[in-house]
Amino acid sequence: MAELVEAVLRGLGTGSVYALLALGFVIIYKATRVISFAQPAFMLAGVTMVTYLVLEVSFWVAVPVAAVLTGLLALGVERLAVRPMIGRPAFVVAIITLGVDVAVRVVVNAFIGLDVRNVLDPWGLRTVGVGGIDMQQRHLAAFLTTAALVAALFAFFRFTRMGLAMRAAAYDQEAALAQGVSVGTVFALSWGLAGVLAAVAGTFAAAGSSVDAALWLIALTALPVIILGGLDSLPGAVVGGLAIGVLQELTATYQNHAPWLGGNVSVITPYVVMLLVLLVRPYGLFGTREVERV
Repeated sequence: MAELVEAVLRGLGTGSVYALLALGFVIIYKATRVISFAQPAFMLAGVTMVTYLVLEVSFWVAVPVAAVLTGLLALGVERLAVRPMIGRPAFVVAIITLGVDVAVRVVVNAFIGLDVRNVLDPWGLRTVGVGGIDMQQRHLAAFLTTAALVAALFAFFRFTRMGLAMRAAAYDQEAALAQGVSVGTVFALSWGLAGVLAAVAGTFAAAGSSVDAALWLIALTALPVIILGGLDSLPGAVVGGLAIGVLQELTATYQNHAPWLGGNVSVITPYVVMLLVLLVRPYGLFGTREVERV
């Protein structure tokens, strides 16, 4: 039982990273109806900034500063590469974001270099134990940070004028324009928020280990998450991220009991779930079902 509980707790920590990445995907999609494939690059850029800033200031200052800078980077990408493509097919814009992802990662890789880079987080591999159950502090910190950010996003979308404007634009852009909502500002803010979330997610993904050029692959797990939760659902991104994280950790813990599956089967578990969801419920658990009238 202790092994099961510890696996679930690890999964909640890992799933928190997935949830933050998925939230970035969903926020951009709800605002612009475009799937941004630039999130992995923003994650890698954000965590690389942290590794440089943390050498000059404390971790608690480096992370928010890197998050803001990554948000500005994402906003600049939206202005320079995505905004001119408004009116083009969504597929074309998605390919543009894929090109942005590759270009940004090439630049960031040059800053990573061959040296070992760390975010110097205050948790490391230390654990906290309660009732015989051990949980790594970094997983607990990731979970609590994600909870705080989700609460802040809920308050922002629910109680602020710009949050209401973003909700209106996500529901109907033409109606929002008719009511005086600046859709362009909504687009820019959605990209900025996605960049901030990606930087925080990257920091926790690298906590307890090091930053290298392959870290961006973690962001790809956000794709099964948004398919499971629903491409246009913020709650679905959170629930899907936690569910995928727990499932992946449970698979990693118990896969030795089924040697016929081979090693590292936990790596492909999220994508198996994605395929099953696409076959059974392609709009996800909380996504909006498309209704077509003929």
